[in-house]
Order: sequence, then C-alpha cells, then structure tokens
Amino acid sequence: MKDDQLTPGRRVLLRAAAVLGLATTAACGGAEGPSGPGPAAPAGRPAAGPQAARRLKPSAYRLQPLTGYGPPRAGRALPQVRKAPILRMPGRERTMVLSFDDGPDPRYTPGILHTLRKHDVRAMFFVCGEMAVDNVDLLRQMADDGHLIGNHTWSHPLLPRLDRAAMREQMERTCDVIEEATGEPPEWFRAPYGAWNRNAFQLGAELGMEPLAWTVDTLDWTEPGAATIVRRVRAGAGPGVVVLSHDAGGDRSGSVEALHTYLPELLDSGYRLTVPSRYMS
Repeated sequence: MKDDQLTPGRRVLLRAAAVLGLATTAACGGAEGPSGPGPAAPAGRPAAGPQAARRLKPSAYRLQPLTGYGPPRAGRALPQVRKAPILRMPGRERTMVLSFDDGPDPRYTPGILHTLRKHDVRAMFFVCGEMAVDNVDLLRQMADDGHLIGNHTWSHPLLPRLDRAAMREQMERTCDVIEEATGEPPEWFRAPYGAWNRNAFQLGAELGMEPLAWTVDTLDWTEPGAATIVRRVRAGAGPGVVVLSHDAGGDRSGSVEALHTYLPELLDSGYRLTVPSRYMS
C-alpha cells in the first residue's frame, strides 16, 4: 500500500515511529547505518565506529595507566640482611677507611673537611639526624667533596632498648634528612655504641643500607688528646682497616688536630684512604 493510500490515522502512526527511531539512534552515539555515518560525536570524544577510530591520532584516545598499575619505578636493589656488621674492607691492598660519627658539628666538622680536602681524601661521615637537620650546609659540603654520608640514627639511642617501630623511626627520619639535603639516600648504617640486634640488621637492609662497624677505635670520645689519637691510628693501620673517630658529641678539637697529623703520614706510608663500594659480599 502506497503512502497516499493510507488513512490519515495510519500516516500519523508511521511518522511517530520514524521520529522515535531517529531519536533512539542519536542517543546511542550516532552509529553508522546503511545509508552512511550518523551525527558527529561531541567535541573531545572519539567518533564511534571502526572507520572513525582509524581516523583519529593515537594521542586522542590513548589510555592512561591507573595509579599503581603502571611500569614499576626504578629502584636500587636492597642489600642482604646480615647477622653481623662489616668490620673491615675486603682485599689485601694498602687501603684504609676513615670514618667520623655523631656530627655534623659546625665547631669541628669544617676542620676535618678542610684537612680531607687538602689531601684529596674521601671519608665516611655517620651523621645523627638531630645534628644534620640544623647543619644541612655541612651535609652538602660532604657530598660535594665525594664523602659518603651514613645513617647513625636520629638521637643516638641504644638500639636494643627500642621496639621495632621506634627503631624504624630513628633510621627513617635520618634517611629523610640526608636525602633531602644531598639528593641521595644513605647506603650505610652504623649502630650507636656498636650495639646491633636482629631488628637493626633487618630494618637497615629494608631501607637500603649496609651495616658498617670499625676495626680501629681511636677512643677519641674520651678526649685523650691529639697525640694519643695519632698513636692509636698508627698502631692499628693495616690493609682494609676502618678507623672510628668522632666530629661531634663533645670536645673534638683533639680529633681535628690528630687527623692533621696522621693523614699525611698514612699517605706517605703508601696507604690509600678511600670509601667502600655500595654493597659488599
């Protein structure tokens, strides 16, 4: 039956159905029909259909990874969990390490840095966070001169008396200060008083730090005078030795003066004063 043969009522029904069909098609995104593409997609959204998708540049519809599901961030490998601290450097070369604890202290650390710089020697500084946070300029000087900055906790507590949470806080706060000042997190840790336990080794490793103790203790914290400190370093010198001194925590003028004497002597004797590599077997 032709359209002009339809009754007026039937023509009204057919026109209403056609209008309803067009509205439904537009609501579904303007999908292509047999006679060609439907209405254009709204601005900012890709047009529907495989042909339209091929016309778009990839950047227009590239999916962004969800937070936590992107590629893993590059991070440093963690050291093994040790059962005892490292006491000396491996190998039989005439190599020694000088280390200084408890600083930085603006009264004594600059003098030590000056002597090390004068002889182009690198050393290790195990800093306490409560000292470092007020002397970040000294931390930056250490880093700029090529010294290694290690973690000596925040306030120098006896670690075995702390629970795991308190111990972690002592370590983490100091790690944060060092990294904020130098741009690099510490890779070495030394327990105050040389008092280690399982938690100290585990937490240190979790934070990416190796535990380092010492071979020769100058006992400079007792303030014995420069001559005695020099004598102790001379007596303990040897391949792989780690020397413990302090640049804070008391009157360290004797430590500053002693370094001025024994450092050139060690160099003249053929020792190479250096710092350890990152992780050791």
